[in-house]
Amino acid sequence: MDNNSPFSTVVFAGGGNRCLWQVGFWSVAAPELKIQPETVAGVSAGASMACLIFSGRTDETFNYFIERTSANKKNTYFSNIFRGKPVFPHEGMYRDGLAFGITNETLKTIHEGPDIRILMSHPPAWSGPRLATLLGLGAYSIEKIMKNPVHPELASRLGFTPEIVRARDCKTPEELIDTLIQSSCTPPFTPLCYRNDKPVLDGGLIDNVPVKAIDEGNDNILVLLTRQYPMENIPATGNRVYVQPSVPIRISKWDYTSPAGMQDAYDLGKKDGEMFVQQVKKTGTIPSHL
Repeated sequence: MDNNSPFSTVVFAGGGNRCLWQVGFWSVAAPELKIQPETVAGVSAGASMACLIFSGRTDETFNYFIERTSANKKNTYFSNIFRGKPVFPHEGMYRDGLAFGITNETLKTIHEGPDIRILMSHPPAWSGPRLATLLGLGAYSIEKIMKNPVHPELASRLGFTPEIVRARDCKTPEELIDTLIQSSCTPPFTPLCYRNDKPVLDGGLIDNVPVKAIDEGNDNILVLLTRQYPMENIPATGNRVYVQPSVPIRISKWDYTSPAGMQDAYDLGKKDGEMFVQQVKKTGTIPSHL
């Protein structure tokens, strides 16, 4: 990390398409404020955005995925049931987008960058992967409706356990891409995933804002959310700065038919990044939240 960097650690929340807000925010705030972290934690699509950002190939990959999305007319192809093809195009498109950005050359750049830690979850030992998917998504949804916490706890109480994989431990682009898909595993949009013969699911079931993936002693932490929370729900911690979108991001997590929605999420991130930078320059201090 550069000694002048205001943050030693950055956390990328999950959120599917909403994570493009993080990319837009980073494109403005990071160069202006010289943010060069030593450690990065990410989950699901947030982990993918983090890897692409530190690959140096974000813009090209974003444009590629916009083109792919423009050509995709539906999120569900029921006729594929009779053709032996996937009903949902998401996993294939997601994997292709990652493969476009993460190559042998850019993997080396990722390895030379900050320590990127990727969170995924394992189902409870008493539950099969399909039941665990319903249980985990149900627990996540119920907790969001009832409490809307930034850091959910119910899935952990039910027996879901975390696994953290470092991007620099992935020896090939394919290994890193598989890891990112595992961190994003959300049937039926993706097939069930296995790691070392054990089922894994989206790490967001454990914590969609994966501070669990960073060391307890880390300080100067920037947390990039992808949805709005009531201010009273955001933890009041002296070493974390939580930044959230200024308005709700309109595109849903798994809508792969709306390039305009993806562009809007990215553009909102840039706007909010500019707002954040202006606030820092005006006050001379890092705000506790945005």
